[in-house]
Amino acid sequence: MDPFALKTLNAERRSRRAAILVTDMGDGRDRVVKEGDLVAGDLGQAIAKAFRTGLSGSVEAEGRQFFLNVHLPQPRLVVIGAVHISQALAPMARIAGFPIEIIDPRTAFASAERFLEGSLNAEWPEDVLTRRPLDRYAALAAVTHDPKIDDYALKAALDAECFYVGALGSRKTHAKRVERLLAMGATPQQIERINAPIGLDIGAASPAEIAVAVLAQVISAFRSRGLAGKAKGEAA
Repeated sequence: MDPFALKTLNAERRSRRAAILVTDMGDGRDRVVKEGDLVAGDLGQAIAKAFRTGLSGSVEAEGRQFFLNVHLPQPRLVVIGAVHISQALAPMARIAGFPIEIIDPRTAFASAERFLEGSLNAEWPEDVLTRRPLDRYAALAAVTHDPKIDDYALKAALDAECFYVGALGSRKTHAKRVERLLAMGATPQQIERINAPIGLDIGAASPAEIAVAVLAQVISAFRSRGLAGKAKGEAA
């Protein structure tokens, strides 16, 4: 591998940014393509698909054979609220390959006895997210119904351009939330990215069913990154 390409690739990986090492199988030359870089033609389409799927492999484009070695950051699922939905969501997220972090300053809820999986933080979101900031490869689900806990995390997720942002609550609840987020400096375009009510519209009723709907929406958002015009799933 070209030393400059290796240095570039390692820098992207350290910064939790996606990159693909593109190797021309004909002459052995390689280059690093960062997520968001413009690559024209069939090769560009193959690269865009590889960024979404995370799958490495060979492709043919412009009459040449290329190997795409894909490096995606491990996605994070950050849940604000140690509630019943979170209890059901934690094992599901692990199985689906999304390490989960649960944040809730209410120690009666955020107890090790209630959560056997995932990282549990009985602290305010402001403290946890300052130590471990959100980024474009994080998903955030706010499920406490408490503005004092949810709102800061939602604003932080919007500012970090998380690939998924969801919030529990009715449309009436969300309308009040929008007013508060606007007062905090969020833009209408940012707020439009919030999935509220949260989760795909599968008619979910129980906490476990809502957890399924949320995880499905997170997966859909992750795998459709970069696809313009994809409709947001509606909620449970």
